[in-house]
Amino acid sequence: MSMKDTYVKKLQAKLDEWKAEIDKLKAKADSKEADAQQEYYKKVDELKSMQDDARKKLDELNKAGDDAWEDLKSGVESAWDSLSNSITSATSRFK
Repeated sequence: MSMKDTYVKKLQAKLDEWKAEIDKLKAKADSKEADAQQEYYKKVDELKSMQDDARKKLDELNKAGDDAWEDLKSGVESAWDSLSNSITSATSRFK
């Protein structure tokens, strides 16, 4: 397995993990009162949008040739860091 394939596989696993975290936040939102629900749903929508962006960057990386994927790596890592920080913040905020 190439370094690119290993990297993509690792990122895909992390995306799956984050999807589960977002789903947990959505489930918490479903059980809250109306005012709290709005705040939860807004954050869940924001996280889903960020997750979609990260998935698109991962798809671009996956489609890139073995020579070009290193050039795309920094953009992917930036999206990953942003999503990771947002999920961490949301899960600690909405405990």
